[in-house]
Amino acid sequence: MLIQKAVNKVSSWKSLGSKEFFPLLFFGKMEPEILSKGSYACFSNNKKGAFLSQSQAKHDLRNFSFYPAPENVGNINGAFYMPHHRYSSQHSLSPERNINHKLLGSIPESVTIVEVSPRDGLQNEKEIVPTAVKVELIKMLVSSGLPVVEATSFVSPKWVPQLADAKDVVSAIQGIVGSRCPVLTPNLKGFEAAVSAGAKEVAIFAAASESFSQSNINCSIKDSLARYRDVALAASNLSIPVRGYISCVVGCPVEGAVPPSQVVYVAQELLNMGCTEISLGDTIGVGTPGNAGIASLTAS
Repeated sequence: MLIQKAVNKVSSWKSLGSKEFFPLLFFGKMEPEILSKGSYACFSNNKKGAFLSQSQAKHDLRNFSFYPAPENVGNINGAFYMPHHRYSSQHSLSPERNINHKLLGSIPESVTIVEVSPRDGLQNEKEIVPTAVKVELIKMLVSSGLPVVEATSFVSPKWVPQLADAKDVVSAIQGIVGSRCPVLTPNLKGFEAAVSAGAKEVAIFAAASESFSQSNINCSIKDSLARYRDVALAASNLSIPVRGYISCVVGCPVEGAVPPSQVVYVAQELLNMGCTEISLGDTIGVGTPGNAGIASLTAS
């Protein structure tokens, strides 16, 4: 709660003095004795401010430089800043050492939010949501300023009855402007149905785990990629952009940890077939700054 309050407060600030601020996203282990109120932390490579709540005092921030807080900055809703101190972890045997530094060095000036709730959210609802409600949800998300709203999925109604109205949804949002509204297409049949309904952008979904691929789409990674090559080729012929998803880039509920090399393999295959974007998904939420960073940096 404290960190969220700090994030909410800081997000409304453009800058403090000459330094830009943004919320802290990377955690590890930290020596509690170096913490105190009245200071703030800056990343050594770009001098960005980082904020922590007291509950996170046991975490470690690698390769950070810490600077005195500006005089006009105080305690923010119970959150505090880091003291003037240089701290670097000594986990020399860890394969994740310095991964935060590499990640922070590649943080972009902006990010694009891809909202998937009309598809990934509604497909998990026990009660089937009426088409009109889905369309209204998409319109509201677009009007909120989101640049990309994934509208639906052209999967078999047998497997996902909640999205059986995909064609009607896509037809109903044709007049929407200002946002991209891609749809998920699991195979060539789904792609053709999506295009027929008026879809202008599609997405395909693979996995970095064999077990998850089998349980999620009933085929191996190799077979799934073969399907998607057909989709990508057909999309290319129609100048339709294709976004590629990769599930389980960090861990699998069956296999456990997923080797980064497997993520790289799937990502490279998707790029080779023509995907313009690759989404790396920590499907079961086991990522840490280190292991998720390794997967991201390796895949990139």
